[in-house]
Amino acid sequence: MKMMPRVLLLLFTLSAMTMVFIAKCGLYIDSQVDPRDGSQQQTLKTRELFSAVIEENEKRHQAKVEELEAKIQALKSSLVEERWQNQNLTKRVNLLEGENDTVRNISFATANGTSLANFMKQNLQTAEILHGVEMKSEYEVFSFNRFTINRIFLVDPGLGKRVVEKPIGFKKKDLLEVISFGVSALNKEKSPTALRQYTASDFIEGVFRTEPTTGTHYELFYRNIDTSGSGQYSKVIVMRPFGPLMPVKSDRISTRQSWINMILPLKGRIDSFKLFMQHFTETCITKDEKVFLTVVYFGQEGLEQVQKILKATMEQYDFKNIKVVTLDEKFSRGRGLQIGALDWKGGDVVLFMCDVDIVFTVDFLERCRLNTERRKRVYYPIVFSLYNPHVVYSLHDQIIPPEKDQLMISKQTGFWRDFGYGMTCQFRSDFMKIKGFDEHITGWGGEDVALYKKYVRSDYIVIRATDPGIFHLWHEKVCDPNLSSDQYQGCIRSKALNEASHAQLGLLAFKDEVNIHRGYKRRMGERVSSYLSKQR
Repeated sequence: MKMMPRVLLLLFTLSAMTMVFIAKCGLYIDSQVDPRDGSQQQTLKTRELFSAVIEENEKRHQAKVEELEAKIQALKSSLVEERWQNQNLTKRVNLLEGENDTVRNISFATANGTSLANFMKQNLQTAEILHGVEMKSEYEVFSFNRFTINRIFLVDPGLGKRVVEKPIGFKKKDLLEVISFGVSALNKEKSPTALRQYTASDFIEGVFRTEPTTGTHYELFYRNIDTSGSGQYSKVIVMRPFGPLMPVKSDRISTRQSWINMILPLKGRIDSFKLFMQHFTETCITKDEKVFLTVVYFGQEGLEQVQKILKATMEQYDFKNIKVVTLDEKFSRGRGLQIGALDWKGGDVVLFMCDVDIVFTVDFLERCRLNTERRKRVYYPIVFSLYNPHVVYSLHDQIIPPEKDQLMISKQTGFWRDFGYGMTCQFRSDFMKIKGFDEHITGWGGEDVALYKKYVRSDYIVIRATDPGIFHLWHEKVCDPNLSSDQYQGCIRSKALNEASHAQLGLLAFKDEVNIHRGYKRRMGERVSSYLSKQR
């Protein structure tokens, strides 16, 4: 601000000097002309001399003007540069003051009492960013994900096994912020008067990975705008460091009085229901003892058998917390769960929406209670889905073990069903507040995703996590040809994923080649045995 009066004073002085210069030039020209000389020849000479003097004075004047304009421009540039430096200095001072206030007010401290700045510095030194870090095995390496402005090429396929996805939500916000930060870092190295500044359009691609103890490491590549031709890049390395651990909240939770209303929509499938009731008896009646079962049965076929099974269970174990709700209409899972939730008259309760092919443990029921909170949290466990046991065990020439022994979590026996949202725990009051299922969705699939999206788009916290205490048993899946195109394709896709692992399906696809190899090995063994017997 102090520069402005000086600049104005200088401009005024230069203008005054220009006017004086022009005045002097005009007097000099006039002195070269003699008005008393009336001869024609003298007049011509005078005119020529007059023109030469004017031309020379114009050149001097133009040169002087250009010199003054250059000085003015230099002063303006100097003023802009000084303002830019002052603004940056002010920002840095404010940032430092803000950091100091944050450290003072929040009092971030690590376990050994080091400051936040020292903690960040230690994180940077221990991270594998500017130098390699010795590791014990190849499994310790965290791979990078490559990304562009609108695509992420995932090393971890994640939901739906996608190998490439469009960044949305937090991922999009994170990457755009990092790209902009890289642009700002490159422009800080350039003069503000440069003809060209870096922009987000100069970004080409980048990679990122997250190390659990240090933070997220980004490497960004931009076009080098200061050089022409191919093979010229500007690289920026950025880190979003993790801060020290800090307490957020501490609660005491009691699940002793928390009842669960398990809702089971059903039509037919009597053998599967018998197996379900065996698991229910072992887990809920003899161990947990705080579970109510609501069976919503569609149609009349098989209803009498279901009622007999439930009656026998209630009498044998003196268990009264079972109810059957009947619907004489076409099966709809969403409709069944909705009716089961509405039928409950015992006040607020945790709803566990279940299927007949589900097996769960007491630990899962406890997680169902721990991860739900009225008006705040709902639980969507990621179920472990078992492959077809006839494929899993026959490929290895093994006898199929009892079902209880099949409940193993490994890549040979099943997979995490991260695309399924049918199993969920939530308070009935929250289910009613969110207006439950879309009852217009009939047939296979769709209703669970619609409910899940309602919670995602609300202010509820959705707890989505793998749960080793809940399994989806394999069963042969039949896709109804009357389903819509999207539902039918989803059913076929689910059928393929449920059958076996990629490697196991590969062994089935190349079964003929495998059999040929087995025959070859058998013949070779027979020849060796024959040769050895002859030698004896």
